[in-house]
Amino acid sequence: MTGLRLGPLLRYVDEDSATVWVETGAPCEVTVACDGGATGTDRTWQVAGHHYALVPVEGLAPGGETPYRVLLDGTQVWPLPDSPYPPSVIRTLPPGGRGPLSVAFGSCRWAAPPSGSRSHLAAVPGVPGDRHDPAGPDALDTLAATLAGDPARPRPDVLLLLGDQVYADQTSEATAALLARRRDTSRPPWTQVADYEEYTHLYEESWLDPEVRWLLSTVPSCMIFDDHDVIDDWNTSAAWLTRMRATPWWRDRILGGLMSYWVHQHLGNLSPAELARDELYSRVRAAADGTDLVRDFAAAADADPTCARWSYRRDFGRVRLVMVDTRATRVLDEGSRAMLDAQEAKWLRQEVLDAPGGYDHLLIGSSLPWLLPHLVHDAEVWNAALCGGARGPRWARRGEALRQRADLEHWSAFPESFAALAELISAAGSGPAAPATVCVLSGDVHHAYVAEPHWPAGQGPAGRVLQLTCSPVHNSIPAVMRAGFRFGWSRAGRWLGRALARHVGAARPPVSWRRTGGPWFGNQLMTLTLRGRDARLTLDQARQTAARRGGRGRAAGRGARLERVLDRSLT
Repeated sequence: MTGLRLGPLLRYVDEDSATVWVETGAPCEVTVACDGGATGTDRTWQVAGHHYALVPVEGLAPGGETPYRVLLDGTQVWPLPDSPYPPSVIRTLPPGGRGPLSVAFGSCRWAAPPSGSRSHLAAVPGVPGDRHDPAGPDALDTLAATLAGDPARPRPDVLLLLGDQVYADQTSEATAALLARRRDTSRPPWTQVADYEEYTHLYEESWLDPEVRWLLSTVPSCMIFDDHDVIDDWNTSAAWLTRMRATPWWRDRILGGLMSYWVHQHLGNLSPAELARDELYSRVRAAADGTDLVRDFAAAADADPTCARWSYRRDFGRVRLVMVDTRATRVLDEGSRAMLDAQEAKWLRQEVLDAPGGYDHLLIGSSLPWLLPHLVHDAEVWNAALCGGARGPRWARRGEALRQRADLEHWSAFPESFAALAELISAAGSGPAAPATVCVLSGDVHHAYVAEPHWPAGQGPAGRVLQLTCSPVHNSIPAVMRAGFRFGWSRAGRWLGRALARHVGAARPPVSWRRTGGPWFGNQLMTLTLRGRDARLTLDQARQTAARRGGRGRAAGRGARLERVLDRSLT
């Protein structure tokens, strides 16, 4: 009998349709059968010996909550027999976008601590955890256990995963052992993943966690990659890319990363109508084996970023989400560096501003924060100027080495892109149909905070603008980095940053900003609750309880709780 290898993942949901993603053990017909009669059926398609389906389900009742089952060739495989979890459901949006919308978000999730992390973290004061999991309880595990244990507790309407869903460059002991059985890990790329097949194991390790598996089957998810989905500092600079392309293992790594992202994450971000228009998806579904088609697509996207668009837009009634790719479409040549190439920047502007009826809230999903601690922002501006030759070739060489060593590659490292986003946000927040809030949702920096920008008098938007950063979901940050981020937000840090900016003659940024919440450190999730033109923000951290320590999955979930550390109205 054909089995369910991975999933189901509930991905796209609107008022009357949804998509459900699965990986199966063999070719088969996949059926998603809902209580009440709505059903979706599709054949699996193949990539690199793996069999997948993304099943559209249509004809659902708006504003309903419908349990569903997954059948392979007519045999039920989900829910699992004797499952301890409540039924997986598809909860559709209310008609006309009426009613509240709850958006939970975060980034940076280790499925398991990387090999060698235990000794590193054990000596760091204040890191929650134990010898089994030094990073502390997983926020997604804990959310799932909380929801499963209290079916009456409100669930998020959508979960935004803002990057580093898998860590291709920091593998767990179990994964490292598997790679060692497959190839010689004493040679590059060592215990990092090397190709598509090894990427599939990362997704299995991450998504087969029992609680996370159930959570992703019942809460719709939107995803975007960040660097660790491929490799740390992915596309930092032209020099970095030249160095990576000179290695014998990089090509298989980048192609495997883009291929697996397209299969496991990207397709599920699309609506059934978008999937029907996607030429590559249609060709892969029609082929006996779509491996070469997907590999050729990944190779083209790596060579020319304009060949692919990973960014996308979702409208949830009168809430608009624009998820932005801040990794693959960068322009890296010194002198013309940009976070987004011209085509991507034009697309972003169109999706943000093209709303004839307006919207109540605009969410811009960017894995990398737009507004950073002031010292970090100015250090990146300073470094970008040095690398561009502002102090001569010797400083440029030193600047490039520092850029790669210190991860100086956020929006502020692309000053013109930073200013362009500030102008776009101002335009989006202005006029008679201006939204009540414009929120930039980000992760990456392993702490959470709220920052609020301010434009010169008479130039800013009418609505409230906020940078909301939440990271990690399950990861760690050494004590020295926590101290560094706190200093970066301080007055002394701001003074030092301005001194760096003056060293290269950098102009002040077009907006100023202040931190209005945080920094918070730990494994955490933020949630925006949007009701009409009102917005409320909460932050929940996963805390280990005394009742049960150690382990993962159900044991870890029962031994952890979500502690609310922020609950604030934004309007």
